[in-house]
Amino acid sequence: MEIITDGPTIHLSGDFDVRSTWEVRNAIYELLEGHDSDVVVDLTDVSTIDVTALRLLAVATRQATREGHHLTLRGCGPAVRRMLHLSRLIRVVEVERAAASA
Repeated sequence: MEIITDGPTIHLSGDFDVRSTWEVRNAIYELLEGHDSDVVVDLTDVSTIDVTALRLLAVATRQATREGHHLTLRGCGPAVRRMLHLSRLIRVVEVERAAASA
């Protein structure tokens, strides 16, 4: 798992699973504490994701909301969206809609 922070955006790439949740959790919470703006987690380059990783994102979303921020997921591919629906965590997280092609 590679984590790159760019302002209020965290770009993740690789396998986002139980082995990388602690590292991603720390990056998200540091960003929430260090910025007054909303946080975006870019999952465009995430190849696989598991329920543990999705639960982390759901808990971080709730924490951000408590602190008056939004945490938005960007670049959710079909596999990520499928897992969000199967786990029913789609109800908890905010997923950015894809921009419409002109």
